[in-house]
Amino acid sequence: MARIRITEREVKGLPAPDPSGKQRLHWDDELRGLAVLCSGVTNAKTFVVQHAIGSRTRRVTIGPCNVLSVVDARDRARRIIGDMYNGIDPKAARGAITLRQALDMYLDARPNLRPATRRDYRSAIEHHLSAWCDRRLRDITADMVEARHRSLRTDVAHRGRYSGNRTANGVMRTVTTLWTFVADREPDLPPCPVRRLRRQWFPVPRRERMVRADDLPRFYAAVKALPSRVASDYLLLLLFTGLRKTEAGSLTWDDIDFAQRVIRIPATRTKSRRRLNLLMSDFVFDLLVARRAIGREEHVFPSRGGFMTDTGFPLGQVAAATGIGVSAHDLRRTFASIADSCGISVYTLKGLINHSAGNEVMRWISLCAAPWAARCQA
Repeated sequence: MARIRITEREVKGLPAPDPSGKQRLHWDDELRGLAVLCSGVTNAKTFVVQHAIGSRTRRVTIGPCNVLSVVDARDRARRIIGDMYNGIDPKAARGAITLRQALDMYLDARPNLRPATRRDYRSAIEHHLSAWCDRRLRDITADMVEARHRSLRTDVAHRGRYSGNRTANGVMRTVTTLWTFVADREPDLPPCPVRRLRRQWFPVPRRERMVRADDLPRFYAAVKALPSRVASDYLLLLLFTGLRKTEAGSLTWDDIDFAQRVIRIPATRTKSRRRLNLLMSDFVFDLLVARRAIGREEHVFPSRGGFMTDTGFPLGQVAAATGIGVSAHDLRRTFASIADSCGISVYTLKGLINHSAGNEVMRWISLCAAPWAARCQA
C-alpha cells in the first residue's frame, strides 16, 4: 500500500495514467483514510476518503485534484470521517440536499459576502421559492423552473410597480449559483434545470432614470426643505458626490479628513473592494462642517440603531412635493451624467464613482464643482 505525505507538490508529481494501466491509490501518511486516486487510463487524479462505518467500508469521492487544494481536501475528508464515526453514511446522504440546505451551505462557504447580497440570496429562495425550500435539488425539474419563472414575473407585475422581469431572472440565476456550488461537491447531481431558460430570459432594459438637468433646481430645493436635517444632508451628499447609499450612510467622522479636505472610505466598505479617497468640493466641505457642529455621534448620518440607509421615505417626500420620483442610485446616475456634461473624462469619472482605479479623482472637484452647484441652485 503506497503511502506519501500528500502535498501540492507530491500530487502534481504522481503519474497519471498509472504505468500499471489500473487505478492506483496513494494514501496519506498524515490523515488516515485520505488518498489520491490516479486513473490507469487518463490523467485524472482525484481526492478520495475511505473509512469504516459499522461493518462496512465506504469510499467517497471528495473532488478532482486540479480543482481542490490539498488543504480543502483535508478539511472535507475530516468532516466526512467525523460523520462516519457518528454513524452517518455519506453515500446514503448524497442527493438528499434540499434547496434550503444548499443556500445555507453556500452562505456558510462565502463569509465575505456583503450583508445586502446575503439578504438578496435569502429573499430569492425563502420568499420567492418558499414552496421549493424543502425539496431535494434533484427533484426540481426544468418544467418547474420554466413555470415558476413565468409566474414569478406575473406575481411581481400584479403589484403594479415593476415588470417582474428583473426579479424572475435574478431568482433563477440564484438557483443556478447554488446548483453549481453543490454540483462541485456532488458530481452525480443532474444538470441544472435552469438551463431550460437559456432562450427564455426576460428582457431587462438598462436603468437610465435620473433627475433631469432642468428639474435639478426644484429637486434641490425640495431636498433642502425636508423636515429631517439628517435626511436632507444625506441626500445632498449623495447628489454631490455620487457615492452609493451605504458608502455614504456608513461614514464615520474618522473617515472625514477636514485638514486635507478628503473623504476616505476603506476598501472594506466599498462595493468594489477598493478604497476611495474623495476630495471634497466647497459645498460638500461646508455641509460636513455644519454636520460636525450639530453633534459628536460616531456616524455622520446617525439613525436609530446605527447609521442612515433608508432613502425611500425622504425621497418619497421629495416626490410628493415635486413629482420627481427617483431612487438613491438614480442620484448616483444623475451625478455621473452631470459630471460627464462638465467635460470629465470617462477614466476620471469611473475612478470617481469607484468603478475602477483612477488617480485623477483627486483633481475632479476643481474642474466641475462650481458648474455642478450652479445647476442645482439655479
